[in-house]
Amino acid sequence: MAFSLANVVPWGRSYDEYVEMFSLTAADLRQPILGCGDGPAAFNTVATREGRRVVSVDPLYECSGVQIASRIDAVFGHVVAETARNSDEFVWKHVRSIDELSALRRTAMDVFLSDYDTGRHEGRYVAGALPSLPFSDGAFGLALCSHFLFLYSAQFDEEFHAASIRELCRVAAEVRIFPLNELGARPSRHLDAVVETCRQARMKPEIVRVNYEFQRGANEFLRLRPPSPA
Repeated sequence: MAFSLANVVPWGRSYDEYVEMFSLTAADLRQPILGCGDGPAAFNTVATREGRRVVSVDPLYECSGVQIASRIDAVFGHVVAETARNSDEFVWKHVRSIDELSALRRTAMDVFLSDYDTGRHEGRYVAGALPSLPFSDGAFGLALCSHFLFLYSAQFDEEFHAASIRELCRVAAEVRIFPLNELGARPSRHLDAVVETCRQARMKPEIVRVNYEFQRGANEFLRLRPPSPA
């Protein structure tokens, strides 16, 4: 299916949220990092300012900054209203209110937009999509996939998840995927089967608990490493 901006709901998370969601250490941040499906997140921008090496990949990056900003403006109020309507699906601790969430998301996306045109020119924002990424084998020390795999389990089947994980393990020495819940604050319908597939493929799957929780029950990430050479 061809990419269409009209079907995208941009919703960017902050650098601090990435650190918490993926339990990133100083040693993790010294590695070359791939952010897969980052959308308009602030992680790349802030990490780059701190001297880190981050590349983000997303089909959204086919679009110009003006187009992305326009789409954010078009859907922002609707997403905030839907979150308020389904507020029982969320834990209001790290983010304490709808107003605080709105400010956090808008700030993160503004940070992204301030850097996007420069970062795109520098090759830090690359148009691409799972399950086929435009990077060489082992190009990154760490790949982070935030709020895509498992979250959209109703839209993407088990085989898509397995193929995407194989691809992430091809390009990175370690993969972390957060969250493991799908929309509706339910555990992903694909998680158990995908973990077993990864185990059989010797990818060393490990579920790691983190302190961060906003979507109710979503406080774990899946860690994977490519299989060792035979």
